[in-house]
Amino acid sequence: MLTLRHSLLALIIVAVGAAGYKISNRPAPALFQLPVVAQSNCPANMQTHFVSTQQNIATHAASLIELNDGRIRAFWFAGSSEGAQDVEIRTAIFDGKQWSAEQSVINREQTQQALSRYVKKLGNPVSARAADGSLWLYYVTVSLGGWAGSSITAMNSHDEGATWSTPRRLITSPFINISTLIKGTPFAYSDGTISLPIYHEFLGKFGELLHLSQSGEVHDKQRLSSGKLGIQPIVLVQNDKQATVLMRHVSTSPKRVIAIQTDDAGQHWSAPSKTTLANPDAAIAGVSLPDGKILVALNNLETGRNVLSLLVSADRGVTWQSIYQLEDQQKNGFVSLDSFAQTNQQLAKQTEATIADTNGYAQSAQRNKCVDQQCDFEFSYPYLIQTHSGDFHLVYTWNRSFIKHVQFSRAWLDEQIDKAKVAADKPSVRAEPDETTSHSTKPASGQVAGYVEAQESIHISTSSMRTDSRISSAKSIVEP
Repeated sequence: MLTLRHSLLALIIVAVGAAGYKISNRPAPALFQLPVVAQSNCPANMQTHFVSTQQNIATHAASLIELNDGRIRAFWFAGSSEGAQDVEIRTAIFDGKQWSAEQSVINREQTQQALSRYVKKLGNPVSARAADGSLWLYYVTVSLGGWAGSSITAMNSHDEGATWSTPRRLITSPFINISTLIKGTPFAYSDGTISLPIYHEFLGKFGELLHLSQSGEVHDKQRLSSGKLGIQPIVLVQNDKQATVLMRHVSTSPKRVIAIQTDDAGQHWSAPSKTTLANPDAAIAGVSLPDGKILVALNNLETGRNVLSLLVSADRGVTWQSIYQLEDQQKNGFVSLDSFAQTNQQLAKQTEATIADTNGYAQSAQRNKCVDQQCDFEFSYPYLIQTHSGDFHLVYTWNRSFIKHVQFSRAWLDEQIDKAKVAADKPSVRAEPDETTSHSTKPASGQVAGYVEAQESIHISTSSMRTDSRISSAKSIVEP
């Protein structure tokens, strides 16, 4: 018994000492690094594609990175089912016109061999550009239990993702190093370091930031929320000091996106609060625009993932304007096998007109989204970037079967914003949807195109409500 007590005391001393060392050796504060975005002269245009092509498998959680030559590389995971042992990380490249054939990046067995430890499953790949120009690929690995038992594995590439270094685990916890997951887009600081928006699901459910050195080592970890409130944070950097974080809702009703803010480059964060954006416990994507607006893609619903929308805020998330419906199958709800197949054939053809046989897309969707002769549409897990040229690229899961890609110009986005403003100024005139078509990418109707006014207080204090979340977790949620 005495030996056990001594061992526990030694562990506590080591942990406290490690924490003290981390605090005393914390890197000097750095400002946010804003991406360079050119003034785009491209005409208004929007086009859609399918990124992945494999049929009759489960496909999910795509992300994007711009390559040095302007092409776009996508990553996602795919296998017989989510969490299955045959799931692997896959990739393809978009050259501006079409996607290349998809390829395998790494699988469970290769990861297990490299880490010299059992790996049960993997998922959620996200890439970042390092200060030296190389690419990092981060993905989730699980050795025990479900996703709450995850850790993050990293690989580095010096040839734009053609080859990768041997995988290694990031050590994010001084004890058993579990329950660290990633989904949001990484961002950079002015000193060349990187921050990964991560989250925790073991016991509590909360967001964090993982600060990495230029060489990819863990510098620091910062808590964004506490308890069981929000996960999968996305960080929308608006200037060198200001940023807004939005998180997937996992708490009590009303089901709303969670937001926090900083005005000092992340040294302090406001207490979390609920926005007016509905959220059915589903991932969010977004970017900060050069003019200060915020653009997000999300399932703006309290239940289901059968609607995917683009929304814009010009006041750091106080009010939101729905500008475009990327997908909308809400009116269909649960449908029969035949109806589901017919609609998905139409949606696939509308996504990519060159598809010769849409049956494979419909059958794949049936495999993944139908139970007991009833089927439900899903358009989820968006990931959005703006390239240096000013264009936008969005990918998301299409019925758990394929990755869909939407590319649009800044001119097209401005057109949608202007149309939504006109609709908001004329609330009595509402455009009725065309009942003769089930087009998956139609403008928002008058009902959703107007401003989403605050239904509950979402003002976030940046002074008295702040807390130093580098030392302690953020305070409890400010309920409306």
